[in-house]
Amino acid sequence: MQDLPSAPDILGAVTDFLKADVLPALSGRLAFDLRVSINALELVGRELRLGPASAAAETARLSALLGRDGTLAELNAALAERIADGSLDQSSPGLAQHLIATTAEKLAVDQPKYARFRRLTEEGL
Repeated sequence: MQDLPSAPDILGAVTDFLKADVLPALSGRLAFDLRVSINALELVGRELRLGPASAAAETARLSALLGRDGTLAELNAALAERIADGSLDQSSPGLAQHLIATTAEKLAVDQPKYARFRRLTEEGL
């Protein structure tokens, strides 16, 4: 589908409806299960909104760090191999920055309300 609304917009509308209209009518186990479901929908929405740019940024950082091109999976495998064989370590230029940026991008999707993540983003990482 190429017309509006986008998938994240649809997820947002459904989530808002569930929060505003359905959740207040429920209690107990059903309310708990609905909150879990709402959290899952919100996570999927964040993945759809943030995932492509995050993957592109991670791929670019890895390409620069490793000095080669490849898919994200290939580059992550190469990074793991280089860390395992000792050719990259904590003193390697760019490695810590890459790992911090990648972790922050993943937290933005998975746990954006995580207190330490919020402080880091406020500080500009």
